[in-house]
Amino acid sequence: MADQQATPVPDTDDGPTEPPKKASRAGRDLPAAIAVGVLLGAMAIGILNFAPKGWLAVLAVAMPIATYEVVRRLKEAGYSLPLIPLLIGGQAMIWLTWPFGPAGLLGAYAGTIVVCMVWRLVGQGLSEQPVNYLRDISATVLLATWVPLFASFTALLIFQDHGGIRTFTVIVTVVFADIGGYVAGVLFGKHLMAPAISPKKSWEGLGGSLFFGITASVLTVAFLLDKPAWVGVPLGLMLVITGVLGDLVESQVKRDLGIKDMGTLLPGHGGLMDRIDAMLPSAVAGWIVLTLLA
Repeated sequence: MADQQATPVPDTDDGPTEPPKKASRAGRDLPAAIAVGVLLGAMAIGILNFAPKGWLAVLAVAMPIATYEVVRRLKEAGYSLPLIPLLIGGQAMIWLTWPFGPAGLLGAYAGTIVVCMVWRLVGQGLSEQPVNYLRDISATVLLATWVPLFASFTALLIFQDHGGIRTFTVIVTVVFADIGGYVAGVLFGKHLMAPAISPKKSWEGLGGSLFFGITASVLTVAFLLDKPAWVGVPLGLMLVITGVLGDLVESQVKRDLGIKDMGTLLPGHGGLMDRIDAMLPSAVAGWIVLTLLA
């Protein structure tokens, strides 16, 4: 999600340089970020509206990219994760939701973890003792849960009644919460929310996220899903909270690794993982609320 308060650092170089480019108060290339966001949003709307099951193909392309971004960053920090089982297992999680639903997702996830544990154990041969095995497997389980498992909950939504609209509801709520957090944080942000983890997030930004996110959720639930408007309140609340927490989780991971972004694929955003960090846990929350209440 977008940073909810900016703390730009002034340029103190006294040497002769070209005039610096004017940066947005959010610390990113705002025009590029908007262009990329609009393009991704239009693609998602088109697929979810006209070919909902095509969303599985989107996940099948996007999740390996996000997984690889994290694995590459962890490798730079000295970790050794079993990339091939993670990629194949991620595909299994996504596609097995089609014939088997939650049971297929759970089975694929459990199978992925088992294969990864064995792969890392024997990767250097049984004659050599694995180094940092517990550390690497812990990171592997985190990654398998964080990216393909969480993302696959949107695949589960697709197979419910009006599944494309349900998935769209989750996405648009998180997006508008992001926009609300950005606007409120830039205009009013003064009180830092979690400075030790993400120094650009403010309580005012959280308030903007809640207002925009819950409003978007109520409207989409009432007018697109044709469900009682009150369902949008707990849905929006859960999606905003999990979205902010998802963003904080990725911020802490990047802080541990000493990096700014997971990748460079999306101009103005960083890597794909930097764009979907809030979406991933929100997919789980959205599936739970919509399955129980709508």
